[in-house]
This record gives sequence, C-alpha cells and structure tokens, in this order.
Amino acid sequence: MSLDVTNFSFSYGKSPLLQHVSFSLGEGQLIALLGPNGAGKTTLFRCILGLNEGYQGSITVEGSEVRSLSPRQLSHRIAYIPQIHYPAFQYSVLEMVLMGTTHRLSAVASPGKSEDNDAMQALSTLGIEHLAQRDYGRLSGGEQQMVLIARALVQQTKLLLMDEPTASLDYGNQLRVLSAVRRLTRSGYTVLLSTHNPQHALSYADRVLALAGGTLAADGPAREVLSPALIKTLYGVDAVFSPDGRYILPQEVLSC
Repeated sequence: MSLDVTNFSFSYGKSPLLQHVSFSLGEGQLIALLGPNGAGKTTLFRCILGLNEGYQGSITVEGSEVRSLSPRQLSHRIAYIPQIHYPAFQYSVLEMVLMGTTHRLSAVASPGKSEDNDAMQALSTLGIEHLAQRDYGRLSGGEQQMVLIARALVQQTKLLLMDEPTASLDYGNQLRVLSAVRRLTRSGYTVLLSTHNPQHALSYADRVLALAGGTLAADGPAREVLSPALIKTLYGVDAVFSPDGRYILPQEVLSC
C-alpha cells in the first residue's frame, strides 16, 4: 500500500500552514509524525483522508489522487484510528468493530457471518477477543483504543493513520498500544502515527517525519534524525540523549 505526498501546500485563507511538503511511505513501517501544536499534523491527516480538498500539490494512494476518490473508495485504501471515541449509543465491542465493515456492504445490508468472522479475527490479532461481548463504553482507555485499531483492521487495508492514539492513556496503556501497533507493522501494515512524545518515536518508530515552520524539518530513520537540535527546533527546549541513544532527557533535569 503506497502513499505519496508531493509538493503539498495548504493555507487557511491567506495564511500558509504547510509549504512544499513531500514524502512517500513504504510498506511495513511505523512512521512517527512529530511537530509542535499548530504545525499542521492534523490538517495533513485531514487532507490525506479526503476531508480537506483545498490543498495544492498531490496526495495519491496506490497511484490514485485522493481528491478523485469517493469516501467509500478511500475507505478501501486507508483506515483511520482516532483518539478515544465515545459513541452516542451503547455498543458491544463486536458491534464497534463491525462498523469497520460497512464500506463493504450495500446501504441496506447488515453485517453477516463473514463480517463477524473478520471482526473476531481482528480482535484475536490484537489479543482482545475475550472482550467481544463487553460494553465498549465500560472498557479502560487502553482497551478502547485497541478496539478502534481492530475496527480499522477489518477495513482490510494495510495503510493505517493514527492521530495521537495514546494522548489520553496512562503510561502502561500507552506502551501496550504502541507495542501492538509495532507488531502490526512487522506483519506488513504501514502506520503513520502522530505524537507529541519524541520518546515514543525514538522507542517505537522506524522513521520520523517532523513538521516545523511550515515545512518538513526532518525525514529519516528515527535514530538518525532525532537529535537535540531537532528537539529544540520542534519544541523550543534543550534536551540530551543517553549515551546509547535510546532515551531523551530534558537538559534541566540533569542540571538539578
């Protein structure tokens, strides 16, 4: 599954947000999208998902321009996993996951045995099949996020977009979700994941894309592009890396 963003620019009125951004995603990678608040991460996601069409340049998925695809066609190519989602009605976990199959059905059809099997397989892939009949609204935040990932898996696309999926989770659930996502990439999924935590990118991502000042400030392997200089550019803070390059610490912590 290929995603190519070429010479992408986006403005709100006369105020440019992103200018001449280009990158391509490869198969089986976890790509972390970093950037400060207002850098354009969510706007970029909305354009990739076909929700904002007023951009310049091109965004293609499997060679097709996003603007030329209907929502149903796009859902066959990209699955989106939001932050924790609170539905208006009570749904079981299985019902929530089955929502990911609707693009495969006609407007009047209901999910059948085949869709049920796919949903259970997605839950099993993530190790949460035992939650199938539980009330989604009564799950922990980490469990809810895993259910949303399972819902994306039944769309049967290998390209997943995740917008700060661990933002509202406790430390343990953050690590469990990120570990599950990385396992998916090792089985062939491509995941573009936005995060405000550069340590998550360093620990779990294969590659980092960084947005700052309206441009792509960095693009490359996480261990190579994450540096004190990039942290300073993105967040305006001084940071140091552990001698083995695995951990990022604020400079002020070491000065205490």
